[in-house]
Amino acid sequence: MLRSALLAAAKSPACRSLVENTPPVRPIVDRFVAGDDLDDAVRAAAEISTDRLVSLDHLGEDTTDREQAGATVQAYQAVLGALGNRGLAGRAEVSVKLSALGQALPVDGEKIALDNARQICATAASFGTMVTVDMEDHTTTDSTLSIVRDLRVDFPSTGAVLQAYLRRTEADCAELSGPGSRIRLCKGAYDEPESVAFRDKAEVDASYVRCLRTLLGGQGYPMIATHDPRLIEIAEHLAVQAGREHADFEFQMLYGIRPDAQQRLATRGHRMRVYVPYGAEWYPYFMRRLGERPANIAFFLRSLLSKG
Repeated sequence: MLRSALLAAAKSPACRSLVENTPPVRPIVDRFVAGDDLDDAVRAAAEISTDRLVSLDHLGEDTTDREQAGATVQAYQAVLGALGNRGLAGRAEVSVKLSALGQALPVDGEKIALDNARQICATAASFGTMVTVDMEDHTTTDSTLSIVRDLRVDFPSTGAVLQAYLRRTEADCAELSGPGSRIRLCKGAYDEPESVAFRDKAEVDASYVRCLRTLLGGQGYPMIATHDPRLIEIAEHLAVQAGREHADFEFQMLYGIRPDAQQRLATRGHRMRVYVPYGAEWYPYFMRRLGERPANIAFFLRSLLSKG
């Protein structure tokens, strides 16, 4: 119930105003978000990429303004240019949300999002790096995967994200695990109905393992996004069973979460990528992180109560 309340608050303008205008909250936000602007993003990428890989996410979603979607494209092109100029493109890619690129626009939303994503993919390719398309709530899954398939015609390295808590995901893994396919497998962070998603943690974990077997046994490049030590151990075991070398898959974790574990995996020779969000539109992302990690809630509430 608490997680559902936090995810509902992520969509509340009143809650957003309260949180964004409470200065003591900012140190908590900084744990999960690299900063508000391009310089912050590039600085974080440079620090992390000394021993790990990076995926930068310019925060923003649910765009209903075409000009704002275009501004998001420009923001990605700018950060890709900065990565290239700093010699970081070989160790840093970008992640994009299609809803930030106009997917939800009432007229030609999918076409606009596809065209915008193509521009970002073209810029990434020009600097020798790649794009992964994030997954959002279940109502956008078919649209998102359709756009990914279109992008892969010209940009075959385009990554897709699948969420293990959705009941459909095991079948999607089987369909999308062909040669050259890059799939990030995560648990999922949206409040989905039981009709389409597993709600019990044990069921989600079991689905995650089934999906892992499919991806690691396939011909694509799995990107294993989890902070769960047990699932990491299972993934390592399944990778050995599948005959995969360390270069044939990677682990991914969120910026600010279990950095010691990230470094241990990298030290053991694994490809370890850190998902680094940045930008002024941090509020929805931040609330989803709170919903995933209730241990942070007490600190968050103390910050609100100590306002002023």
